[in-house]
Amino acid sequence: MGVNRLLYERLAKPLFFRMDPEKAHHLVIDGMRGASSTPGGLTLLRKMYGTEHDEALASEVAGLSFPSPIGLAAGLDKNAEAVPGFSSVGFGFMEVGTVTPLSQPGNEQPRLFRLPSDEALINRMGFNNEGAEAMAARLAALKDRPVPVGVNIGKNKATPNEEAYLDYERCIRVLYPYADFFIVNISSPNTPDLRRLQHGDELRKLLTAVTSELASQAGEASPKPVFVKIAPDLGDEELEETVDAIASSGVSGLIATNTTLSREGLTHVNRAEAGGLSGRPLTGRSTEIVRRAYAQTQGRLPIVGSGGIFTPEDAYAKIRAGASLIEIYTAMIYKGPEINRQLHTGLKRLLQTDGFTRISQAVGADHR
Repeated sequence: MGVNRLLYERLAKPLFFRMDPEKAHHLVIDGMRGASSTPGGLTLLRKMYGTEHDEALASEVAGLSFPSPIGLAAGLDKNAEAVPGFSSVGFGFMEVGTVTPLSQPGNEQPRLFRLPSDEALINRMGFNNEGAEAMAARLAALKDRPVPVGVNIGKNKATPNEEAYLDYERCIRVLYPYADFFIVNISSPNTPDLRRLQHGDELRKLLTAVTSELASQAGEASPKPVFVKIAPDLGDEELEETVDAIASSGVSGLIATNTTLSREGLTHVNRAEAGGLSGRPLTGRSTEIVRRAYAQTQGRLPIVGSGGIFTPEDAYAKIRAGASLIEIYTAMIYKGPEINRQLHTGLKRLLQTDGFTRISQAVGADHR
């Protein structure tokens, strides 16, 4: 066990896990933000947790260059407060948000729960954030952006579904100059009726509005990429219809998956809490969604695999199933920032074992 991993397992993690989960979350954000304003802070983070660039793990997806396929999922840096910090600990890209047009407090606390025996989290945060204007100001102030930053956008709780497209349009208008790409979040279980936007005419209407607004903001240039994040709880027929609508809408790709409402196989007492479940219990289901979406689209629609990635083997399974990129969140809580180095080293080993020289060669390998 490396020194950094040992420090996290023996010192930092026990301290964090004695704290209220949301307070620990804010402590991490404050620390990452503080590193940006402390002389030598980012250099120290890179030295402790950064990864060496390796062309074998670099790729181009949706017109963007990613130095690594491993990204930070949305939900940790909700307000883009710590972009330089998270960009310094080995991620090849990161999401910020979910952000809504207007600030909102989210659901009542407590709203974040650990399930250590299941290596999982349950959250019912409810898109708590400071709003699109505040995020735009923070992103505009960044002098350097070493990895692509995606802005995850959603609707305000008070906005009815029939007007939801207006919220997504507004987020794009405000944040377009500062995002490298966008993610349309229609799959969080913590905003009432949000998941209904994944289906039928509502989905088509929303994606038409999103792609039109992106084209309008781009002018004569090519629009910035946009991905759609889907839920793991879709039935087979629902999944097929949703993927078909996404693929035909002109968006750049999809993210599979968001958190789940399932509680199957859980042992911890917190399994009774309402909200979206993330972490180890989601590993298999999210990989299966990736596999089905890749097969349905015949590999033409880039997929970001997210859900239950704790080991290099977890990450590689999603890549072989069809994911061009992968994201982590819960694993970072349980394993610490050293996990990026573990994933990088393990992915390179697995590529070599299979005779691949670049990560792109492994994408969808299970289908060939």
